[in-house]
Amino acid sequence: MNEQQANNPLHGITLEQIVNSLVERYGWIELGKRIDIRCFNSDPSVASSLKFLRRTPWARKKVEDLYITALQDHRQ
Repeated sequence: MNEQQANNPLHGITLEQIVNSLVERYGWIELGKRIDIRCFNSDPSVASSLKFLRRTPWARKKVEDLYITALQDHRQ
């Protein structure tokens, strides 16, 4: 199992850390443009975003994918 997780860029990172990192990098306005979901565009907060993302797998996937892309861009 360690070998599988070693290649997983999300291993050990919480959804809250992901959201905070994206907000720090892009800000709420740009994040809402990149991923058009209400919790990023209408009175955004980390708490409301986490609540929505934990219940909505397709939106969580988009957020995780953007985070992975941001990590890759940062490393280059």
